[in-house]
Amino acid sequence: MVEFKVVVNDVKTGKSYNIPVSGHHANSLIGKKINDEVDGIFVSLPGYKLQITGGTDKDGFPMRHDVPGSTRRRLLLTKGLGYKPKERGKREKKSIRGNTINQEIVQVNMKVVKPGAKPINEIISTEGKTEEKKEGAAPKEKKEEQQ
Repeated sequence: MVEFKVVVNDVKTGKSYNIPVSGHHANSLIGKKINDEVDGIFVSLPGYKLQITGGTDKDGFPMRHDVPGSTRRRLLLTKGLGYKPKERGKREKKSIRGNTINQEIVQVNMKVVKPGAKPINEIISTEGKTEEKKEGAAPKEKKEEQQ
């Protein structure tokens, strides 16, 4: 089963939110490319439109928008995503991932293109509170039993 860590950047507030995505929502992201717009329902943000801006694979190699496909390639880079030269005019061979999402991608970066009705922090905090309540209830019961 495929699982992604989706980092959603809210352009208006400047905050980023880490949202784990798995199951059929994660499978629907496979095959999408950088700069494609996706519906926010895939990332538990109904009503939002998101644009894919990049990502990294399981070994930490970044995705690059100008490399077609989903394979990892070694390119001679002078500047840009994946390489920052120390000296002027220096070039180096670096491994870069293509612009298509596949099963080897771990992190997908997105930005908000069209916001929904509710702010992102409210949607995420309501999901987090239900999980905290479930986790928080069990330890209290154990403490009462021990006393």
